[in-house]
Amino acid sequence: MSENPKYDLLLKNGHVIDPKNKRDGKMDVAIKDKKIARVAADINPAEAGKVVDVSGLYVTPGLIDIHVHVYHTRAPEGVPEGLSVVADHHSFRSGVTTMVDTGTAGAKHFLHFKNTVIDRTKTRIFAYINVVKSGMLGSFEQEASEMDVELAASIVLAYPEVCVGIKTAHYWTKEPWDEAHTPWLAVDRGLEASAMCKKPLMVDFWPRPERPYSELLKKMQPGDIHTHVFAQQFPVLTQDKKPQPYLFEAQERGIVLDLGHGAGSFWFRQAVPAMQNGFTPNSISTDLHIGNVNGPVVDMLTTMSKMLCIGMTLEDVIYRSTVTPAEEIGHAELGNLSEGAEADVAVLRLEHGSFFYTDCGRAKMQGDKKLSCAVTLRAGEAVYDPEGFTMPLWPDAPQPYWEIRQ
Repeated sequence: MSENPKYDLLLKNGHVIDPKNKRDGKMDVAIKDKKIARVAADINPAEAGKVVDVSGLYVTPGLIDIHVHVYHTRAPEGVPEGLSVVADHHSFRSGVTTMVDTGTAGAKHFLHFKNTVIDRTKTRIFAYINVVKSGMLGSFEQEASEMDVELAASIVLAYPEVCVGIKTAHYWTKEPWDEAHTPWLAVDRGLEASAMCKKPLMVDFWPRPERPYSELLKKMQPGDIHTHVFAQQFPVLTQDKKPQPYLFEAQERGIVLDLGHGAGSFWFRQAVPAMQNGFTPNSISTDLHIGNVNGPVVDMLTTMSKMLCIGMTLEDVIYRSTVTPAEEIGHAELGNLSEGAEADVAVLRLEHGSFFYTDCGRAKMQGDKKLSCAVTLRAGEAVYDPEGFTMPLWPDAPQPYWEIRQ
């Protein structure tokens, strides 16, 4: 090891899966100054200040979860315990380095969200701005006067480094229609705001006879995202349990159909037949919030493991948790291990055995694979390393370890 090493950190002997760069095999990953410096076979360990042996593990880009709720510094109206989780408490332990809050904040509270959460969190956080100016979870979600198109769009335009689009959700799921509450009001307002700021719309939707799901997909524009695609309420299957043709037609038009697991939006009876008959969601996301972290979601890797056990290949699972979500939020610089990219890295373990996974209907599925996280690097720093891969054995620890600290 030289006194002035070429690399700060070298991940040695891992199996790299980097779909954007078509890498899938045993390679080393070198990091310098918080950036990916080189990915190649047999990089000389003498060139690195620190060498970490990750034999038997998978090295991937840091994962991107495009549907979470992390505005934990505000409790919405009528929800005293709040909705959101603390991002850093849940991201890194699952290999996630980027999260996208989906509409927890509207324009009215965005700056508070930015100042108290986004700017103070190690996890990289982006946001979809709720078209409802007071944000998510409260009676205001049902009021046309709260759906301020111009205000929502203005926030997205004013903070392009953080805001990636518009969100609409939870509108008039069962109440009778009236003059103030027409079927497509929230979606149409969301589409207006999206067009105004030229960013995609993410839709959380409950179909009714007057607003069918197939019509929603026709109204959406290329790049728009329908999340919760495997929720119980969507007619994604034909009578013979095949994927509806309009799913494929929507994807061909550029509509993103996102997993968005959530506490009530992932059902094996929808996902298994759809995927086993050729349909694949564009991206994998959790809809992580306090109501599902102890099940059925748990975390990103549990959600990805379900996809593996249904039949998706590991490379495709990684692709739909890195490359496609990065593109969907307009940040294609993320989700890859290209030279010069910020060194967000997940080191994952793939276990084989017998494992059980649950869905939102309190049913379970037996699978034979399970992903877990060994190490997460955020901008080259080890932010999750419970087994000490990046640490020395204690007898070999450097001098500061042996000093009594006041």
